[in-house]
Amino acid sequence: MNTGKVWFITGASKGLGLSLVKKLIGNGYRVAATSRNLQHMADAVGIFDEKQFLPLEADLASEESISAAVGKTVAHFGKIDVLVNNAGYGIGGAVEELNQQEIKGSFDINVFAVIMTMQAVMPYFRAQKSGNIINISSIAGFAPGTGWAIYAATKYAVTGLSEVMAEDVKEFGIKVTVVAPGAFRTEFLTDSSLVFASDKIEEYQAIRESHGKYAAMNGNQTGDPEKLAQVFIDLAENPDPPVRLYLGSDAYRRATEKIKLLSEELENNKDISFSTDFR
Repeated sequence: MNTGKVWFITGASKGLGLSLVKKLIGNGYRVAATSRNLQHMADAVGIFDEKQFLPLEADLASEESISAAVGKTVAHFGKIDVLVNNAGYGIGGAVEELNQQEIKGSFDINVFAVIMTMQAVMPYFRAQKSGNIINISSIAGFAPGTGWAIYAATKYAVTGLSEVMAEDVKEFGIKVTVVAPGAFRTEFLTDSSLVFASDKIEEYQAIRESHGKYAAMNGNQTGDPEKLAQVFIDLAENPDPPVRLYLGSDAYRRATEKIKLLSEELENNKDISFSTDFR
């Protein structure tokens, strides 16, 4: 392992991000990690060596705040080698139920923060002709579930963005991987990481049932965040990392089912697809 690498991780005061930060520190890496509250980030990690860990307060809805956090990291450690866009939250409800503020807030953190963070690190990555970007999407960004339309829209955006980004930056020696996890045993299914439509419409019973199913899953998710953290470290050490990576047996099964459905729909409608060509 090249423990001389410097990692920059967003949304790292809990969940998958915090597991990754602790494992990196334990393995001797240097890490900068952001949270909305500096003290929360420092407290979550505990006692640390300032030469190895830099907690940062950042407003991920602000381009200026993101640029400042990246600048502080480079000033402190001299470089950044790995960017992990981990910050994000779930948002549930029918499209009809969610108001514009709820929708915009979700896109601000789940999508636009990813874009702005990549924009902030790219000049450094291009200059050094290397770097890894790991964007965390979700299995919902490929095989979404009932009641999570806006969340799925944000994660589809991250997936598509990452796929093209990987092509755009490979000439500079920069690697991009979009990770699509299934359910991992973190705080993601708690109120601290989920937002639901404030104005619910009674008729949407299937959505309420779906949300209840996910709530009941909390604490029993199949994914181990410690193992996921190790996968991230391995990705940064891999000279040829995958562009798309589905993590968790549940994510694998959902992706497989979706691929089968897509293949069937494509073939069933082949004649219609071909019918629009000039002849």
